[in-house]
Amino acid sequence: MKNKNLLVALFVLVVLPMSAQKLFTLEDLNFGGTNYHNLRPKNMFLTWWGDQLMYQDVEEGGTINEKGNKTTFFTLDQLNFQLTNSHDIEKRVIRSALNARYPYPDQPVVLLRNNRIQLLYNWKTQKTWVQTLEGAQVTKWSPASKALAYKKADNQLYVRDAEDQETQLTTDGSREIVYGEAVHRNEFGIEEGLFWSPDGQRLAFYRMDQSMVTDYPQVNIDPRIAELEPDKYPMAGMTSHVVTIGVYDLKSKHTQFLQTADPIDRYFTNIAWSPDSKTIYMFEMNRDQNDCRLISYDAETGKLANEIYRETSDKYVEPLHPIQFLPWDPNQFIMQSQKDGYNHLYLFNIKGEELKQLTSGSWVVMDVMGFNEKQHSIIIASNEKHPLQRNLYAVDVKSGKRTPCDNGEGVHRAVLSTTGSKLYDKWSTPTMPNNIDLTTISTKRKTSNLLTAPDPWKDYVVPQYESGSIKAADGTTDLYWRMVKPADFDPTKKYPTVVYVYGGPHAHNVDASWHWASRSWETYMAQKGYICFILDNRGSENRGREFEQATFRQLGQIEMQDQMKGVEYLKTLPYIDMDRLGVHGWSFGGFMTISLMTNYPDVFKVGVAGGPVIDWKWYEVMYGERYMDTPEQNPEGYARTSLIQKAKNLKGKLQIIIGYNDPTVVPQHALSFLKACAEAGTQPDFFAYPGEGHNMRGHNSVHLHERITQYFEDYLK
Repeated sequence: MKNKNLLVALFVLVVLPMSAQKLFTLEDLNFGGTNYHNLRPKNMFLTWWGDQLMYQDVEEGGTINEKGNKTTFFTLDQLNFQLTNSHDIEKRVIRSALNARYPYPDQPVVLLRNNRIQLLYNWKTQKTWVQTLEGAQVTKWSPASKALAYKKADNQLYVRDAEDQETQLTTDGSREIVYGEAVHRNEFGIEEGLFWSPDGQRLAFYRMDQSMVTDYPQVNIDPRIAELEPDKYPMAGMTSHVVTIGVYDLKSKHTQFLQTADPIDRYFTNIAWSPDSKTIYMFEMNRDQNDCRLISYDAETGKLANEIYRETSDKYVEPLHPIQFLPWDPNQFIMQSQKDGYNHLYLFNIKGEELKQLTSGSWVVMDVMGFNEKQHSIIIASNEKHPLQRNLYAVDVKSGKRTPCDNGEGVHRAVLSTTGSKLYDKWSTPTMPNNIDLTTISTKRKTSNLLTAPDPWKDYVVPQYESGSIKAADGTTDLYWRMVKPADFDPTKKYPTVVYVYGGPHAHNVDASWHWASRSWETYMAQKGYICFILDNRGSENRGREFEQATFRQLGQIEMQDQMKGVEYLKTLPYIDMDRLGVHGWSFGGFMTISLMTNYPDVFKVGVAGGPVIDWKWYEVMYGERYMDTPEQNPEGYARTSLIQKAKNLKGKLQIIIGYNDPTVVPQHALSFLKACAEAGTQPDFFAYPGEGHNMRGHNSVHLHERITQYFEDYLK
């Protein structure tokens, strides 16, 4: 592996308690805790006005230079005074500038909003433009035309133009006919359902007909007599919803739907507009998710223009990113694909000709931040330097040469300026909680540090954090782990140990950010005398197609083999008490927790499974069928991975925790397992949070982690 010496046997981060006296509570560590915000690393809220970096504050906004000096451009006192004098805005006062945006690089204008209005304020002329938001639920605004697309409580789709005049686009919107929202259960990288053209004159939007989809009977227990509040939930192998794409023309006030192939059992994703606003591009995929095509459509007529690209697989193809046109050439675009085994960039023209592969190697492009227009380069994040890192590079489109844009350490997340000539870079390393750099991208890169955050935990007793690697069950693949030990760790003692696991697709637990990306709960457990061990098995993200697709049609099986390699490693450590080994995870990690407890009942003494999948036939169509095919196509795989028949194997103490109204892993999973345990005579424990979904919100999260901790305290320690 390239740069393997970056991880020499073990990377060890030891933070000694020194003279620190304070002990953590969950109110300190958990995101729902009352003191959590005080123990987060110091940060800055930043955005761009063209190529000028702007700071965001509650009461004001302005620019910040490379030395960290601020110049205020406007204050809310000034703005609200101007609003009061020029508009009827008794209920429209802006109370925060933290969401300030600067949509026009060449104009001194800021965009602000509350739940009733959004406005543009020119801080030089002090003129304001106001647009009504009241009643808008899902919104998308076009800077080019100042038109706003949105939904209301009546489920209809509307557009409000620059003159604040409202037009209703639909009449049949309902719970079953959904407009303007993300579709296909937010899979395939879909995060929204409204897409303005670059010129702001056309709006593409999703229409989802889910009238044929089964209702899952969620229940609201708050009324005196509980009420049925069902979710539309298409389970694997069952009837899915039907999606179409409409295009509304702002000038003609006409809606034209794209004339796609039969939308039944078909996925439409990653919608993109051509720079001239005349063509729509999107990836289309069959229900088996093994045949993916990039198709272009005439936005005016809705007719198919061209099939640009096709990719097939004997497993699955998973488009996650829309194409992106080169700012300096409207006839060329970049596309991301794993077709060579790793996610990389490819350059195409609008005829569908692949001009070149821009990046290659046994590493993945993790993100495309944008383009440097002057240098004709693409700014990317990748793990080329090391699988646990995320570093920034400029990729020259002509030569393919990659030039580093950061210091080569840790995990970097950057935002580009409008022209791509500058970026602000938030980064951390295992020993540094948060840094923010301002970087000018040129042949001689210039970087200024805006923030080096002090350690917010300096007054506390802090555990020891380590990272290293082992071989997967295949004997060749490197897997990376994190270990959290008590601050007063003594290698001559034996410690109860909890394996924290997720293990599923599109996630990882270990990287080279602060404390090796350790979860705060691990710190809390280490403080109580436990060791926590976390391993990223095959099937998790950012390691390439073979690594990710090793679990195809058999979710949980390869993952368990790798996790047990982690257990074998723990056995070699004299300070791990193998008679006191626990396991905990949530969602896919809950599935893994019960899988490990029931497949290796003599290994794990205690487990806590949150929101667990129990049988993949009860999970949603898009995700479930991608990794497992349908129950009819893969009966052996569904039977092998189901935990219903494993209920009889349970020996240790197992607590299952769910949100009572979970719309993602519906309660049928946990309840069916409890039923199977009752029939088998095994004795799990169970707790539900009424009104909560897949994850606990607010202070309920503190309660949840208190409960998880106490279970290990009661039965493992």
